[in-house]
Amino acid sequence: MTDQNTADTGAAGSDRWVLHLDMDAFFASVEQLTRPTLAQRPVLVGGAGPRGVVAGASYQARVFGARSAMPMGQARRRCPHATVLPPRFPLYKALSDEVMAVLGEFSPVLEPVSVDEAFVEPPDLAGATPEQVHAWGTRLRAAVRERTGLPASVGAGSGKQVAKIASELAKPDGLRVVAHAEQAGVLDPLPVRSLWGIGPVSGEALRRIGIETIGQLAAMDAREVAGVLGGAVGAELHRLARGVDDRPVAPRGAAKQISAETTYDTDLTAMTAVHAAVESICVAVHRRLVADGRAARTVTVKARTGDFTTHTRSETTPFGTRDLATLTAVARRLADGAVGEGGVRLLGVSVSGFGDEPPLALFDAVPSADGWTTAPRGDDPGSASPGDPGGPGDPGGTGDPGGTGDPGGAGDPGGATVPGPAGVAVLDEPGTPYRPGRPDREPDPDRPWRAGDDVGHPQYGHGWVQGAGHGRVTVRFETALTGPGRTRTLDAADPELTRADPLDSWRARPAGADPVSR
Repeated sequence: MTDQNTADTGAAGSDRWVLHLDMDAFFASVEQLTRPTLAQRPVLVGGAGPRGVVAGASYQARVFGARSAMPMGQARRRCPHATVLPPRFPLYKALSDEVMAVLGEFSPVLEPVSVDEAFVEPPDLAGATPEQVHAWGTRLRAAVRERTGLPASVGAGSGKQVAKIASELAKPDGLRVVAHAEQAGVLDPLPVRSLWGIGPVSGEALRRIGIETIGQLAAMDAREVAGVLGGAVGAELHRLARGVDDRPVAPRGAAKQISAETTYDTDLTAMTAVHAAVESICVAVHRRLVADGRAARTVTVKARTGDFTTHTRSETTPFGTRDLATLTAVARRLADGAVGEGGVRLLGVSVSGFGDEPPLALFDAVPSADGWTTAPRGDDPGSASPGDPGGPGDPGGTGDPGGTGDPGGAGDPGGATVPGPAGVAVLDEPGTPYRPGRPDREPDPDRPWRAGDDVGHPQYGHGWVQGAGHGRVTVRFETALTGPGRTRTLDAADPELTRADPLDSWRARPAGADPVSR
């Protein structure tokens, strides 16, 4: 960097400290915490059906190349020994609320970004030394761990950009403070894609002129940057590359719309590719919708073709929802009408028409051949009702009536229980690979246990279903407070086995113990 660039950052004279907290592999970490048998094992959270998408992947699964927003089938091929679980969004929301409460106790200036990350700018850190900021961040991480049991990474710097990059450098479960004086040394070698606002298209445009690092972008003439990236956008990215970031940390007002869009290096020409892209975008939109805490009635899809013609299609439902499978089903159908002739260079999905109240407790809106209808959701928000074409318990939207096949026999303690078509792969012993299910008999239609369901038993306490079939159900009884638990195989019609609140896997004590609140 030039002397002018270094001076622009205000490194020596700035007294501002912004911190960014990011929960590590949040969805998967919650599953590993509340189902302790899965700790340190590969976990994938998402839809297990043929159209399922990964909503979260543990670091143990990421080693094999599995990632969020990846088709579940692809993630399974990369990590065949991973445990696959359906999402439990009410539980994730409850833990997110706890994290945000801790942040609010530490700093009055708080800006949530999503369900698992937020910025803070503590007034008492103005003018602090890096050592003091490090001590503050250490206390914050310890408080989050104490309150939730979850790991978090924290980054600190002179602005939001540096703090965000620092938290990425700190992962997993770490703390990184970028002192103002070392800011240029940290930013310059990083890939230019590390900056906010530089996606595949702008990154490729910079690469074509030989710009691959943040330092190279910072050293460019501002007019040249504007010529490549556009006037306003180029100027802002040039400032961020030089470490100049005076954006305030402030609470966000209620959004009228939540959206995400992606521009592709190569135009999408096949509808299968369009549908896969829409599903990935819906995962991003859904995460923000869950963090927002509201339900949406309107879904809009935007498609821009290779000749820069933009088409949009919208659909408004009679009932608000925040179910991923429901929103994805609508977006896929709208994409069929929005995509015109020629390839697609940009796709976007947005939701709007928000209600201040959550979705109806007993019913949710689902698409059908007759339009939008209501379908019973079941007692457990994480479980689908029989025949639900895409209910909360079936993120893949396959319509499986419930239950999983068990070729090894649910009552066989030596065999791993495995799923049916829309089930989930759950390992009974480490190293047992996923095998396609072969359901020999339909489950009892009145008691459709599904792998991943939360259940309760007066003698054994809280547990989760590992597999079901042949009139039997295999449950591992454990919670965050019990540590790894035992697996028991019960009669699927056992009247003492009932559905349970997913939150009990986090806060419930063992059977017979005094109740406790975390």
